[in-house]
Amino acid sequence: MILALLRALFSVVHGADAPAEGMDHWKAAVRAKFPGVPQMTTADLVARLGDTNRPAPILLDVRTRKEFDRSHLPSARHLDPDAKPAEVDRLLAGQTNDVVVYCSVGWRSSALAQRLRAAGRTNVVNLEGSIFAWANEDRPLEADGRPVELVHPYNRTFGKLLKPERRASP
Repeated sequence: MILALLRALFSVVHGADAPAEGMDHWKAAVRAKFPGVPQMTTADLVARLGDTNRPAPILLDVRTRKEFDRSHLPSARHLDPDAKPAEVDRLLAGQTNDVVVYCSVGWRSSALAQRLRAAGRTNVVNLEGSIFAWANEDRPLEADGRPVELVHPYNRTFGKLLKPERRASP
């Protein structure tokens, strides 16, 4: 598993034309690398967002500002992927709602969730497959408060994990 993951990451860093594996591989790789980070499926997030008996979770998009500005989940807040727990505490200003973090496929967001959980914030989960899985399931996206269809592809290689009709130009 580790060798396969290293090969896949090497291909991404060195500009291979296609991801070494598909989305299922990356979901498994994220779970293997971050075993202490709970994963929430997109279907579970939809159900949770529709549950009027519980406070809505706070959605944190931990991609770059350029990625976030292209599109994000409705009501998501932007947070730098390298944010420290204290920055998250300032952003959330004492709110106690559950927190769902996401990025492109779940690697950066799981890394942040791991740091937050280690700092004592136990109500944090990662959105499994992140915005790529969400978009591939034709779930809603927005930018500047308006519905949009396209997702920033992160790079040409990982972008191939998105349906072509959902992939923005890099």
